Order: sequence, then C-alpha cells, then structure tokens
Amino acid sequence: MLVISERINGLFVQVGKAIDDRDPRFIQEHALKQVACGAHALDINVGPGRDDGPAAMEWLVNTVQEVTSVPLCIDSPGIKTMTAGVKACRNKVIINSTTAEMKKMQAIFPLAKEHDADIICLTMDERGIPNDAESRAEMAMLMMTTAMEHDIMPDRLFLDPLVMPIKAAQDQAMKVIRAMHLFQTLNDPAPRTVVGLSNVSNGAKERSIINRTYLGMLMGAGLGAAIVDVQDELLMEAIKAGELLRAEKLYCDDFLRA
Repeated sequence: MLVISERINGLFVQVGKAIDDRDPRFIQEHALKQVACGAHALDINVGPGRDDGPAAMEWLVNTVQEVTSVPLCIDSPGIKTMTAGVKACRNKVIINSTTAEMKKMQAIFPLAKEHDADIICLTMDERGIPNDAESRAEMAMLMMTTAMEHDIMPDRLFLDPLVMPIKAAQDQAMKVIRAMHLFQTLNDPAPRTVVGLSNVSNGAKERSIINRTYLGMLMGAGLGAAIVDVQDELLMEAIKAGELLRAEKLYCDDFLRA
C-alpha cells in the first residue's frame, strides 16, 4: 500500500511557522523524519488563507526536494498554488486533488497531462459529498471518463470515496466501505483508491484506535493508498500487518522490523 504522510502541512503550527519564516532546516528535518517513519510519499500543503500561496508552495516543494526524492503529493484547493507546486516538482508528482465539478476537472486534467502527474479524484461535486455509495461511484466514473478525454488513463487516478468524521456522520463509515467495493467494478484492472484516514476520527477521543480499526476495514475493501500520520507507530504496524495478510509482503517472523 502506498503510504502518504500528512504532516508537511501548514495547518500544523510548527510547519506553518517554518513556512512563514522560510526555515528550510525545520522543513527538511521534518520531511526526512516522515520518510524514516515509513512514508512512501509526502503530502505538501502550505495551509489555507495565504496571500503568498503560490510562492510559499514553490519554496516548500523546492525545500523538500533538496533532501528527498520520494513522490510529492501537491495539496491545495487553489489552482494557482497547485500549479506553482506542480511546476516546481522534479520528483514524481501526485495532484491532490480534483472533484467531479466540470470546471475543476477542465483545469486539473490538462495540468496533470502536461506534467505527467497522477491525480487524486474526490467523489464530490458542487453539491457536496454524496450521502450514498452509489452516487460516489457515479462521480468516480464521471472523473474516469473525463480524464480519458484528456488522454489520462484510469491507472493514473486515485479514487477517494471521502471519509467523514465518525463523530458527525457515523453512518458514512460503512457507506465509504460500500463505495470502495463499487469502485473495484468500474475498470479492469480495478482503479487505485486513496483516503485521508485521519478524517474518520476528527473531533473524537481515542483517535489512534479508531484510525487503525478503520484502516483495516478499508484495506479489506481494497484500499490502495492512504494519507496518514506516519508518526503513529501502532498505525504503521497495522499497515504492515495488513500488507502481510493481503499477501503483498512475504511473511517472516520479524515482519514488523523487516
């Protein structure tokens, strides 16, 4: 499973301050720590409400790329900030993200094509997040077909069924699992999938156990990638055990260390 670290994000106070101060040492040490903890890719987000979004994103991408060659997942709702980050990438790049809104797809898919980027596709549109799994699958199919109109094949996409906070929308947890199963039927080979895992426990107590349990359920439904807190050691152990049980890694008694 592709593990994407969520921690290079201006929403976190220390990261936001380092971006404001243009402090490369903190950012680079933080990025290397994520990789050491098991991240295969780094989500790069300068945080919301910045007047200097494009410049901050360009600086952040360049700063991280000086110390690691792992793929970068450029994360911004603003097209100018997104474009600045994607253009700055020398590493393999994932665009995070587009929605099923036609205006958004018409902006993101050409950018992805130009820069040979993979794309995370959020199953929502201008009306918001659907209440049911079937509508999520319909939006996923719309994004797949629109991507192909831009010569982007389904294997370049990650479908995101959009995990909701259990505290606010408890019924959605199983609907997301249902959507994951439906996604597997949309193409052969099955499309890749991704979630922002921490959303499920947002605002709840005992966040780690909720995250770990839901991760196991999602892996059982075919999850291919997740944006997670790689510094959660128990969560990372759960990922290793899940990979073992899905026969993605060869068993050995010391599989957690291996």
